[in-house]
Amino acid sequence: MENTAELYLDLLEKVVTNLVYEDAPIPNEWFPEREFRPENRETGTDWPSVAHTMVGLRRIRNIRTLLDRVVADGVPGDFIETGVWRGGVCIFARGYLKAHGITDRNVWLADSFEGIPDTGEDGHPMDREMALHRCNGVLGVTADTVRENFGRYGLLDDQVRFLPGWFKDTLPTAPVERLAVLRLDGDLYESTLDALDNLYPKLSAGGFVVIDDYFIPACRKAVDEFREKHGITDEIEAIDEYSVFWRRSA
Repeated sequence: MENTAELYLDLLEKVVTNLVYEDAPIPNEWFPEREFRPENRETGTDWPSVAHTMVGLRRIRNIRTLLDRVVADGVPGDFIETGVWRGGVCIFARGYLKAHGITDRNVWLADSFEGIPDTGEDGHPMDREMALHRCNGVLGVTADTVRENFGRYGLLDDQVRFLPGWFKDTLPTAPVERLAVLRLDGDLYESTLDALDNLYPKLSAGGFVVIDDYFIPACRKAVDEFREKHGITDEIEAIDEYSVFWRRSA
């Protein structure tokens, strides 16, 4: 008989991506599709109108695989996502911990809960070019809404920790002691560097870094510069066409 925990996680994958009810996407300049297509929800190439995550099924399954590996290998530390939108990835991570009876790891949510910052004239040129703040009507989700989403799954408890505010303000003093999985979804050059500079030193050897937006030139530049500066040569592995991860060797 299949393990009950695994059956729960199979279902949770489908619920946070809403492959169950197949909500229509919100058309935008990057993903203009107006009709639900399962292949887009698989690859995270639409902005769902209802689903609690836009990362798609493959990237949710990547998180499940990485959590399996750090738990099996005894890699110490928590899970954090920087840039959480409606909270679906973190909801899944908390569900994973609960399904496996893990009580000594937390799930951290770092987000402005206002959307993407307007970098203005002082921001990195690549961030100004993207101007993602124009989409904050969709991308800005309040902390209260994310808490409500956790509550709908019965997963809002003291193992869920919120870090509200801009990364440059919150991450340098965040009370995170040790991380096993660090997932970056901040889109921008500056947001990506803020997360790496402040959180990578807390990542355990054997832990994983996930870069959701590696296909965005600004994000990729920040990651590549950080790796070069710190002499990181751990192999970058693709999740799909848009996202990558690597395992910290030391």
